[in-house]
Amino acid sequence: MRSSYIGEFNFSKYLEQVCDAETIHYIGSVIRVRGLDIESEGPRSVIGEICTIKLTSGASILAEVVGLDGKTVKLTAFGNTKGIEVGCEVVASGSTLRVPVGKNLLGRAIDATGRACDGLGEIEPETYYPAIADAPDPMKRLPIKKRITTGVKAIDSLLTIGKGQRIGIFAGSGVGKSSLLSMIARSSDADVNVIGLIGERGREVLDFIERDLGKEGLKRSVLVIATGDQPAICRVRAAYVCTAVAEYFRDQGKDVLLMVDNVTRFAKAQQEIGTSNGELPITGGYTPSVFDMLPKLMERTGANDKGTITAFYNVLVDGDDLNEPITDAVRGILDGHIVLSRKLAMAFHYPAIDVLASISRLSDRVSGKVTQKACGKIRRWMSIYESNSAMITSGIYEKGSSPEIDEAIAMHNQIEEFLLQEKFKPSSMKETLDAVAQLTGMVIPEEEYEEICEKEIPGQEVEEHSSEE
Repeated sequence: MRSSYIGEFNFSKYLEQVCDAETIHYIGSVIRVRGLDIESEGPRSVIGEICTIKLTSGASILAEVVGLDGKTVKLTAFGNTKGIEVGCEVVASGSTLRVPVGKNLLGRAIDATGRACDGLGEIEPETYYPAIADAPDPMKRLPIKKRITTGVKAIDSLLTIGKGQRIGIFAGSGVGKSSLLSMIARSSDADVNVIGLIGERGREVLDFIERDLGKEGLKRSVLVIATGDQPAICRVRAAYVCTAVAEYFRDQGKDVLLMVDNVTRFAKAQQEIGTSNGELPITGGYTPSVFDMLPKLMERTGANDKGTITAFYNVLVDGDDLNEPITDAVRGILDGHIVLSRKLAMAFHYPAIDVLASISRLSDRVSGKVTQKACGKIRRWMSIYESNSAMITSGIYEKGSSPEIDEAIAMHNQIEEFLLQEKFKPSSMKETLDAVAQLTGMVIPEEEYEEICEKEIPGQEVEEHSSEE
């Protein structure tokens, strides 16, 4: 039958697909299966390449190349290895893991391969981003000048964080890391939240979505989920998928808040993969690849000429030892850390932030001059009280012996009251700075209430007044 169409036809999009198509398929076969570790003879592949293992039942399982030994390819599966047997066909994809991204991701939950896992149907992607990518050129990074509002008074005042900064939240189990993260996710002024639940208990996933995040928080969030029962490769790749999704939204001009809970389980998952692949353990039993991957992952966040990624990484501190290997390594990579205290948590002081043990390395860039002095004054009172707490609480100290200690004692209860905050009661930046001004007796200029604070205010003098004024 002859077509009656005589106009011009645009073949360009079809030509692009043909050119990009992989016409040669490299195929191998399974020769050994040990737990989640799979060995095959062939196919021709590279580290990180995604392969498909075809089962005799007709089903297939995705796996990633984690090692090469001559003609032997070592793979780890993204799912259960049940059904894999010697002789199963292994087909190389020709590419590493790519994450489907787009605005349709908002309000959805995806797994470690980027597929929807919330039962709401497939997600139509706009494009694909590589899960594993290089960090931005350090010479092309933009300076951090804008302050992010988290809604947490202790952070927004005494540990001010800039948009594009990377912060670690360090604490042992049961001290309130996830609760603090949920407070920030609900209350921050970021455009988009990307939240990675890595190695979490299955029970906690829905709790976090429904109770902590809520409907309003979910609308501007993307969740990447890899629970503790999933294979190690899923827990590792979930962190990379989180970062790739955050990079997409940053490139759309958004201020993104990336939250990874938690880094320690990511490290333990990579330790499992490295050990099974023949790596010898070094510090604390962790394999060398763990310490190689941590900076490569975390350096991908920050600011570019389009948008920002502000990153919070939860770190589970084994035995409450802040010098254990992962905690020590992460602390050296990031731009600051927030330490949660078990002592404060036991006293029902929430959020249990140990302000004196915490630091934001960029707070002076994104806070006004007067705000810095006021917050410095509060920290000094806290430091003096902490240094002399044994004498004060035991009754040894006599009032009048030191004007500084007397002042610290007088302000102690007010500071404690200021730092206490209910989970679902966020504080705006205005409310926080007003409280700081009232505590310290300083007048904070209106200019310092603004988001952009890295500027000199001409002729500004620090004014003090009594708290009764």
